Amino acid sequence: MARIRMLTSAAGQGFSWRAGEEIDLPGAEAAKWADGVRAELVRAAPLETPERPAAETSARRPARRKAAPRGQS
Repeated sequence: MARIRMLTSAAGQGFSWRAGEEIDLPGAEAAKWADGVRAELVRAAPLETPERPAAETSARRPARRKAAPRGQS
C-alpha cells in the first residue's frame, strides 16, 4: 500500500475524497493518482537532512603580515 495526499477533491462511484485527505491505495493505483495535480505521494518516514557542520570554536591564528619588500624605503 502507498499513501497519497489529495490536492483536489475527487468523487466517484463508491468513493469521495477531499483536498488534504490522506488515502492508502495499492502502489500502481496510488502512482496513477499521484500526478502532482490531483494528489501527491506521502513519505512514510521523514526525509533525512544532513546535519550542518558544527561551527569551528577553536581560536585561529591571526593572519600573517607580509613583510615590506627589501631595498625600498
